Amino acid sequence: MPLRIGRKKKAPPLVESEEAEPVRAGLNVDGWEGFGGGAGRGGGGEQGSLERLQPGLPPPPLSLRPRLTFHTQLAHGSPTGRIEGFSNVRELYAKIGEAFGISPAEVMFCTLNTHKVDMEKLLGGQIGLEDFIFAHVKGQKKEVEVFKGEEGLGLTITDNGAGYAFVKRIREGSVIQQMQVISVGDMIESINGQGLIGCRHYEVAKMLKELPKGQNFHMKLVEPMRAFDMVSQRSGGARSSLGAQIGTGRGTLRLWAKGPATVEELPSAFEEKAIENVDDLLENYMGIRDKELAATMVELGKDKRHPDEFAEALDETLGDFAFPDEFVFDVWGAISDAKVGQL
Repeated sequence: MPLRIGRKKKAPPLVESEEAEPVRAGLNVDGWEGFGGGAGRGGGGEQGSLERLQPGLPPPPLSLRPRLTFHTQLAHGSPTGRIEGFSNVRELYAKIGEAFGISPAEVMFCTLNTHKVDMEKLLGGQIGLEDFIFAHVKGQKKEVEVFKGEEGLGLTITDNGAGYAFVKRIREGSVIQQMQVISVGDMIESINGQGLIGCRHYEVAKMLKELPKGQNFHMKLVEPMRAFDMVSQRSGGARSSLGAQIGTGRGTLRLWAKGPATVEELPSAFEEKAIENVDDLLENYMGIRDKELAATMVELGKDKRHPDEFAEALDETLGDFAFPDEFVFDVWGAISDAKVGQL
């Protein structure tokens, strides 16, 4: 049965899945000095994917903001600080800056419950109520000439949604891996002199993909600051000394690009499976992974009884993405399969 959807033309995949990774929804820091303030390519490219879908809201009154306290450290080593009273990532980074006397723009990214440069533990749109936040700040700058001898460079790109794009993975045996200069966690500051602060991961990946084969290109990068004895410092005592403060909470603080943060329960087993399924479909179709977007789709579809109802809800909420009918059917099927698995 055809879907009753008035859609725009199909959006072609921006990049292959090798070159792109999660859109970190809800990480808007528009207006920060040094982050491009919306001057990135595409206009407003630093905003989370869900922010484009709702009108701007005034800042929430202080009485509505969750007064939750989180422990934090600088990942390369620092005393433990306490931060509270933030409702979005912009305010979170500002609080970290206040706690340690640094500019918020120095914070490259945050990881949850690990001081290591673990790109699977990046702080996204939500934080567990007892998560420990480690802030990674700018370290050494470096420049490198790369010869593009084949189409794929072996880089997987992600971003923090706040204007900084990073190397998330380096494929073994690839051109980049053989150079041994570029590392996971490095921020890509510019390519051939074109500044990338304020660009999203898919914009950076697209630029890398479109570079001519058989030529050199120039990259400027910034690596996160590291302590020489970081591993020995923390591997023995960090978790035991923090005790229940690390990653034991069942609730989560969801940070929205607009409006107040909300305290929610963690997803059910069905929701987790459905989100994983939809996230895989997003990567295959769009060349990105975006769990926040996948979670929104699952929320829209979990109570619908018919694919047409789901398609209408999807168009109303996420119509700007212009998803084609076959993709919508696949998403509906992925949600339904996860639901059946829980019966």
